[in-house]
This record gives sequence, C-alpha cells and structure tokens, in this order.
Amino acid sequence: MTGTTASTQQLLLSRIRDVADYPKPGVVFKDITPLLADPVAFTALTDALAELCLRHGATKVVGLEARGFILAAPVAVRAGLGFVPVRKAGKLPGATLSQSYELEYGSAEMEIHAEDLDAEDRIMIIDDVLATGGTAEASLELIRRAGAQVTGVAVLMELGFLAGRDRLAPALRGAPLEALITI
Repeated sequence: MTGTTASTQQLLLSRIRDVADYPKPGVVFKDITPLLADPVAFTALTDALAELCLRHGATKVVGLEARGFILAAPVAVRAGLGFVPVRKAGKLPGATLSQSYELEYGSAEMEIHAEDLDAEDRIMIIDDVLATGGTAEASLELIRRAGAQVTGVAVLMELGFLAGRDRLAPALRGAPLEALITI
C-alpha cells in the first residue's frame, strides 16, 4: 500500500463500477470509465501515481496497452517524465523488441520500440489492474531486455484473489509493486 490516504482510496473506489458477466458469464469487470470521467478522481489518481514515480526515482513511465496508456501518459506529464507505450504486437512502426506471454486461453505478444529505452533509464510500469500478473511479468522482461532498469510497478487496483502479486514476485527482482487499491 502506498501513501495514498483513505479518503483518496474511497474516492477512487466510489468511481469504479462493477459490470456483471462481462466479458463473459461469471466475471465481474471493474470499469474505470466513471473514474476517468470525474476530473477530481482522475486528478487524485494521476497525482498518486506521479508521486510514486518520483518517490522511486523513475526517469520514464511505461504504460501497458490499453488502459495503462490512459493512466500512464498524464502521470508522466505530471511527474515531468517521458512516456513509453508497450503495445500489442504489430502496432508499433520501426524496430521493436517483442515478448510473448500466456493468457488464460492462449498466448499474446507485446512490443516496445527498441530505441525508446537505454541503460540509464529507470522505469515505472503503470497499468490499471494487476490480475494474474502475466502482462506485468512480460513487460518486466521486455523492459530489461531493452537495457533499462525497473524501479517499480504501480497499478490503480490489484485483484488480490487472483494472486498476481505472488506470480510477479520473482520477476520483480526486489522492485516494489504498488497498488493504490486492493480488492
């Protein structure tokens, strides 16, 4: 848990909507669009994540496709840092590094521009949700393969019942995992 106040946590939680049976029966989807539509809540979220970037000495922010982009870009601006997207395979032009990872049913691949990171960069990875940890784990590997250092992973919410933190622990190699809210 970060230095996020209880009132900020409550504000963020109050703007996250549960959508039953989406994207498939039995799943309760955590919809953050009401939070994004509320300028007070979105600013509180951006400020909290920017503070984490600065506290951990990040020089760039990496946002994971797609909702991680929505959070990471304003965080980078607020913290005065660069923003680097990690995209689904085939979405970035030019030279890329790619990393495949396992999903619940099958696999996927993500990419980053090879020239966007170097050995001097200290990266804070930002995403909306930590679920099973597969996407975050792949992004850690991808960033290290690009030659950069990982200063941490920060998410709006962690779905604790899916044990993503446990899966991610070895890949973090001591870097912090910060969740503003744990459900």
